[in-house]
Amino acid sequence: MTMSPSVPDPDRLPPARFALDRWTWREVAYLLANLPLAVVGFVYTVVLIAVGTGLSVTVIGLPLLVGGLQGGRLLGRVERWRARRMLGVRVEEPSPLARGHQGQGFFARLWAGLKDPVGWRALLYGFIRLPWGVLTFGVTLASLFVLWPV
Repeated sequence: MTMSPSVPDPDRLPPARFALDRWTWREVAYLLANLPLAVVGFVYTVVLIAVGTGLSVTVIGLPLLVGGLQGGRLLGRVERWRARRMLGVRVEEPSPLARGHQGQGFFARLWAGLKDPVGWRALLYGFIRLPWGVLTFGVTLASLFVLWPV
């Protein structure tokens, strides 16, 4: 009985396989999606803060800010969902919005909405995420084109 040589034949090509596994492609997709979502978050935050603070001396300014903070919470929820689905990261949900007592009126609920730390944190994240989104998008795209042949 003859045994096959342990040295591979130089004329044979190695078996075909994927260049990168599926988790790497998920991470690349996550990084490439950072830029469009960062632009949306940045524009939303800047417009909300500019219009809300500008109109805060009127009747609609503060309720507009409270509604915008709820929208900021929604942007944070989308980002947590994206991290869970694409990266497999376990991210806890933040605390719910503190509601005023049932007997309290409109201004108590308005004040509770304005003091929402999760909403403000989500807006801050939307604001500072633009430079990070530009950087990750640029580096990832350049790496795909420049480093792919390597």
